[in-house]
Amino acid sequence: MSIEKDPFAHRTLELRALYRQFAPGEVPEDYFKYIASPSKDARDRLFASHKDEADRAREEALHLELSEANAATVLDKVRKRLDGAKEWVLIGGPPCQAYSIVGRSRRAKEDREIFNADPRHTLYRYYLDLIRELKPTVFVMENVKGLLSAKIGDMKVFDRIRDDLSCPNGTEEYAVESLVVPSPDGDWRRLSPTDYVIHSEDYGVPQTRHRVILLGSPVGMERRAEQLKPAAQDVSVRDVISDLSPLSGLLSTRGGLPASGARMTALQRTTGLLGDDIPQAIRDRVGGAVGRMAAGAMTTPLGVHVRNPLSTWYGSADAVRPPNHEARSHMAGDLQRYLFCASFAAVKRRSPVLSEFPSALLPAHKNIEQGQKHGHFADRFRVQVANRPAKTVTSHIAKDGHYYIHPDPIQCRSLSVREAARIQTFPDDYFFEGNRTQQYHQVGNAVPPYLAYQIAAVVARLMETEEPDEIRPDFDDA
Repeated sequence: MSIEKDPFAHRTLELRALYRQFAPGEVPEDYFKYIASPSKDARDRLFASHKDEADRAREEALHLELSEANAATVLDKVRKRLDGAKEWVLIGGPPCQAYSIVGRSRRAKEDREIFNADPRHTLYRYYLDLIRELKPTVFVMENVKGLLSAKIGDMKVFDRIRDDLSCPNGTEEYAVESLVVPSPDGDWRRLSPTDYVIHSEDYGVPQTRHRVILLGSPVGMERRAEQLKPAAQDVSVRDVISDLSPLSGLLSTRGGLPASGARMTALQRTTGLLGDDIPQAIRDRVGGAVGRMAAGAMTTPLGVHVRNPLSTWYGSADAVRPPNHEARSHMAGDLQRYLFCASFAAVKRRSPVLSEFPSALLPAHKNIEQGQKHGHFADRFRVQVANRPAKTVTSHIAKDGHYYIHPDPIQCRSLSVREAARIQTFPDDYFFEGNRTQQYHQVGNAVPPYLAYQIAAVVARLMETEEPDEIRPDFDDA
């Protein structure tokens, strides 16, 4: 069962709970019709056509918020769902906002007493209550890297959480182990906090997402947790998005430019704004991209399909056109910046900082001088460089696309929801409910499913259950 407070994320989980009840190759056609053309009526028809599966999906995916008022209800529902089972796994984690470095520094400037009393600091206790009362065989807990430096008063939050998880009833019951560093001499207490940080790009995920993940298992268990096996090489942005249909940023309508022709004219002026301090190779790349866009070309070397080492993972037995793949709208001035940034990255193999922007393309932000001279948010416009893993996809992608510029200058836009989902390793038939902003939020808040799958294989071996066939990238012919 899953417990989710956000209504749109809950609808997504409920739909996926319905989908998973069908064997590969036997997913009903009306599921694919729905994700291709979603509407309330289509969803209602889908659930009505498969009543038994729909009832089980609703029972599995619960729309609840963890709170003082709901704590007993959640505990009762989990107990009822277990139905006496002794061998089970608990997966979860407290909200990230209270522990994020940026959020913490911002709130620390406010009333410190209010900050220290923030209930999100103690929401992990509801998770702890489930461990204390129901004693899972294994638990997995995830949080942001900022958890390691978070404090409440003089107390380090991470140390307190690890101690509580190990001794939920006052005596040591669980070993709290790392999935990437073996416990020194078998003693997990000798692990340092940083030993619990997983670098997703080391395990075949095309993203430099660094998260704290703890694995707990009974101290008396004979077998100890294994560590994840690093992938043979990095998976890049190009590897996982180059086969998706190209989209044009010119077709958006914000900024008072209703036609792509007017937006094309704005882009054509970009070359003249670059100035002599911009390397000729970058100016040539901008001019070439504009010329190809004017000619209607939508393919570049990035757009040529390369072998995707995760193609088996993304695919399914049912061929589908990946949903949630549309270009968001952008201001005309931002399109010029995106064109410059993507062209810069194509030449320099990195994203430019504000001090490298031509003055005519600098945004009219009040703190822009700080960004140029002192590096404050100097990468506020950031390209996901084609030949490297992407930077971390966060929920901020829902606000604007400035940190998530597509590496193809001709497409001249930010990443679509599906491209962000590919970087997060969601399968192509995974559909996100809600409007585009809500879809971005769900993608950015997720743990990469391919990383979760590898953790699940570790848990399966630890519990000595039959594990799934391992699907890992095959880099031999890459």
